[in-house]
Amino acid sequence: MFYLLLLAFAVICLVWSLPAGLLAWLLPPSVGRPLGQRAISAGFRLYIGMLKGSGLLRCDMSALDTLRDEQGIVIAANHPSLLDAVLLVSRLPHAVCIAKASIGRNILLGGGMRLAGYVLNDAPLPMIRNAAEAVRAGRQLVIFPEGTRTPKDAVDLCPGPFSRSFAVMALQAQAPIQTILIECESDYLRKGVSLFRKPKLPLRYKLRLGRRFPAAGDAQALSREVEVYLRSHLSRPASP
Repeated sequence: MFYLLLLAFAVICLVWSLPAGLLAWLLPPSVGRPLGQRAISAGFRLYIGMLKGSGLLRCDMSALDTLRDEQGIVIAANHPSLLDAVLLVSRLPHAVCIAKASIGRNILLGGGMRLAGYVLNDAPLPMIRNAAEAVRAGRQLVIFPEGTRTPKDAVDLCPGPFSRSFAVMALQAQAPIQTILIECESDYLRKGVSLFRKPKLPLRYKLRLGRRFPAAGDAQALSREVEVYLRSHLSRPASP
């Protein structure tokens, strides 16, 4: 069942990515981007529902429901696993993510990302500009300030050093930063752990709303303040 659902996720992504890539060329951004964002959220929600229905995943994401329709915010979360973005976007149908440029060229995800207007991290200045524009347009920018996942040998979920780019984006858009604390018991899909290594099941996740930071001051100080906050609240991961 575990491997069948991995295959199902790939099929869901591929079935949408191919027509989405075409729609990205045909539809104006004002139509295509909201459609793409909702479609990715629905696909991820379907996959999470399959994991939960099969008993392979137990997660509490109810805290995200209060953000569902909120406009113009930056959502900054720690990044323990590859499943983090899937969990977040499954509950946020207006989300735009910062993604690696290599993922944007991936046949499974690239078309959907282009249609949804996801921001690629291949060039810092365009990335910051495009992300700030998306937030000003009312989107929810999902970003992992660490820039990488928690390593497999880490003893806790305390995040690594932050890039200040997320703070620059928030300041340019004059948008608040809402922190999300992702807690999980397994090291599955951490940095250095293979996608195909079957973990101890069920996987357990809990997502909590953290403190909200106003877009004020300079980027370095704001980034540091958010980093200190997440470090202090993730030093001992709690069970869902």
